[in-house]
Amino acid sequence: MIIPQDYVAGFALAGHHDPALAETYLRFTGKGDPLADAALASVESSVGRRWIELGIEGGGGALAEAPEQMRAFFAEAERVPDWYHPAATRAGHRAFHGNSEMLIGAFVGAVLIEGFATLISKSFAITGRVTDQGVRRLQQNNRHLVEIFMPGGLDRQGEGWKLSVRIRLMHARIRQLLSRSPEWEEPAWGVPLHAAHIGFATAAFSGLLLHRGRQLGLRFSAEEAESIMLVWRYAGHLMGVPPDLQAATEAEALHLVAIGRMCEPKPQMEAIMLANSLINSAPLVAGITEPAARRRLSRYVYRVSRALIGDEMADQLNYPKASTFGVLPFLRLRNGADRLLRKLLPGQEQRRRAGQFRRMLDLSFVERGMISYRLPGTLHAEKDRDAGRDAAG
Repeated sequence: MIIPQDYVAGFALAGHHDPALAETYLRFTGKGDPLADAALASVESSVGRRWIELGIEGGGGALAEAPEQMRAFFAEAERVPDWYHPAATRAGHRAFHGNSEMLIGAFVGAVLIEGFATLISKSFAITGRVTDQGVRRLQQNNRHLVEIFMPGGLDRQGEGWKLSVRIRLMHARIRQLLSRSPEWEEPAWGVPLHAAHIGFATAAFSGLLLHRGRQLGLRFSAEEAESIMLVWRYAGHLMGVPPDLQAATEAEALHLVAIGRMCEPKPQMEAIMLANSLINSAPLVAGITEPAARRRLSRYVYRVSRALIGDEMADQLNYPKASTFGVLPFLRLRNGADRLLRKLLPGQEQRRRAGQFRRMLDLSFVERGMISYRLPGTLHAEKDRDAGRDAAG
């Protein structure tokens, strides 16, 4: 096994805690997504969009004339693993939609940032698809989270299924572009958007999301927690996470995140830029454009984020200094009071859920239209936008 240079010190540390998982994590830093990579390599980028759209919308039967690698990719994507049972996701759907406001807050203020604190940040920083498009990136990540927790969202024709497969192919395209670029240092960082990072992200988005939600005062039954894990395990499967990195339980997910963090170097410049870009985009996603109000909300998000991720990581990400005294206890108290109020006033629960659902949609959708199947034509987002404008005339 060849260990990328930036992972050498972390691998030695992680090896003291769980040598088998540390070795698995490092092995996948050298691997992308064989099926998705081969599917995109088999077509010119100009026609790839057509086959992808046909495959996602129409299924394998629409790909009779597609290259063999593209057909193989969709045949595997449509295979449902024997551990996935749609009926077992219902408790997770209810738990998510009953707590969507706080869960999206935990996702944006902590979990997403913790995911970008790894070397995956270099992929997004080089392309400019977060630093230049922070608002859109937040909405896209939120939308994926929302869609996979919609009832039927992970069914074959569900939007969550389609978005998960689209994300997988988008990662493959970015990996293809980065691997050809002199800006990518593979000996130091491993394969672009490697499988270890996708596995780390889905473990964070599942087990770590539950943990951060509890820090905010949310409560989950054992059935609800297991159901949320199942939703994310299947979404991760659709996004190409290898079986060796698919966390089946909350404990497995948290352990994978812990070992992955040890393997990863401390947050670097790109992670600092991405974390701060995401937090400063949050007010715009929430529809707040007045400068003073935006600054106030950003300061509050920084405080909550610091309280969740801890001072050490917050300082590494160059967060502004701020006291977190009382932040989490206040939120836990507020959530406890909300639960009590809903018990005393049952009709309040229906109104609360309806309000949360509307706000969730507002925070999650760039535009409520069809999924775009356009793949990036160039590595850098700015040039890609310019090329799109030129093509449009």
